[in-house]
Amino acid sequence: MIEVEVKAKIEDIEAIKKNLKRLNLEKKETEIQEDIYFEREDIKFALNDKALRIRSIEKNEKKYTKITYKGPKLDKISKTREEIELEVENKDEMKKLFERLLFIESGHVKKIREIYEYLEKEDKNLENMKFEIAIDNVKGLGYYMEIETDLEDEKTELAIEKIYKLFKELGIENGFERTSYLELLEKEN
Repeated sequence: MIEVEVKAKIEDIEAIKKNLKRLNLEKKETEIQEDIYFEREDIKFALNDKALRIRSIEKNEKKYTKITYKGPKLDKISKTREEIELEVENKDEMKKLFERLLFIESGHVKKIREIYEYLEKEDKNLENMKFEIAIDNVKGLGYYMEIETDLEDEKTELAIEKIYKLFKELGIENGFERTSYLELLEKEN
């Protein structure tokens, strides 16, 4: 699966929420996400623009865990990359397995994510493609917006164009960021 994603820093959260409402985009759900990133000296995920993480998600009074591998970015204007994600039953056992395989914890990210959904209806090339719009309140960084979609075909360029159009419609024309939250937090400290 290819995850097509663009992220931007939000300066005026209230204006963004008004623009979401103006576009008739309603909040679908809110999640609390806590990510633990892993590294291994011989693999060097960070140096090779890759990531391995365990994500704990809490929503609607339920908790679950996912493991995610992210490959290197595929272009220079977005965070588009291969993503492999699995749901796992036991976070602690998964963490223990990673440790036995000589992975070490390399960082933590905690955020509250408000999720909105946009369904493309006008562009015939992207018809019925779903875009997730997330407002992230990242501990230690503030507010960001991510717009993403998952693809299995070669429409990444069209999807990236649509994502940038959505950002513009929401009043965001700058502050785009290809750096991960983990890397941004490391720069802050």
